[in-house]
Amino acid sequence: MIEARHLRVLRAVSTTGSFSAAARELGCTQPAVSQQMKALEASAGTTLLIRTGREMRLTQAGEVLVRHASGILAGLTAAEEEVAAIAGLRAGRVRLVSFPSGSSTLVPGALAALRAEHPGTRVSLVEAEPPRSVDLLREGDCDIALAFRYGATGGEWDDLVVRPLLTDRLIGLVPDGHRLAGAASVSIGELAEESWIAGCPRCRRQLVEVCEESGFTPRIDFATDDYPAVMGLVGAGLGVAVLPELAVESVRPKGARAVPVEPAIEREIVALTLPDLARVPAVAATLDQLARTAAR
Repeated sequence: MIEARHLRVLRAVSTTGSFSAAARELGCTQPAVSQQMKALEASAGTTLLIRTGREMRLTQAGEVLVRHASGILAGLTAAEEEVAAIAGLRAGRVRLVSFPSGSSTLVPGALAALRAEHPGTRVSLVEAEPPRSVDLLREGDCDIALAFRYGATGGEWDDLVVRPLLTDRLIGLVPDGHRLAGAASVSIGELAEESWIAGCPRCRRQLVEVCEESGFTPRIDFATDDYPAVMGLVGAGLGVAVLPELAVESVRPKGARAVPVEPAIEREIVALTLPDLARVPAVAATLDQLARTAAR
């Protein structure tokens, strides 16, 4: 295999005309130049230089290698500079997938801070709920997935790097004129006879499980993944809902009153990535900023 360092020596010998002059240009010794040329000729399988008096002359094979060396070495230099820029966070790209309430609350502050600290790092954002967001990560279509889960699920993310961000409590939503609108807190059982408005599929399953643990099955009249739509339906008096606190923070409810639910129902918000990606500087910096934003 022909090595780049040997090509650099060959080019220096070709330019200067001797081993000793090439050694001075490269900042090494004449024997080192001689040894590297022998190694290059062994790799090439043919003679590359012929000594004529005090000067060295390239063979036809040597001329071919010198002709290609400039392009090869220039390409390597460009690659080294680009990799160094990425490693030093002067450049880089991160593909982020987030669920909607995370996109409107955690992501903006984290990305603004990342841009201020590392302006050369570019971050793209698309929205997807788990488990689809986690599938995108495993399929190589994103670098970080902002996700959530209700209670630890054994083995669910064992192949991933899990960066815990925060615990998000579920909040009850009732119309302004509802009998429980002024309550300091409500239990799920107190809403057993209500019409329900449910959110995303994973939140919907969690709602049904919590209600069934309290002894009833919720009558879900409306279901939508759009949190503003949930709040609008509650505000219009069409039912009650339970939403994550992040979702309530992201949209100011009109005509709806937020009421704490007891006992507390919580979901874990995390940032996920693959083990190899966690060592990429731009990905690591984005994870750090997401954690800092969540801690505020």
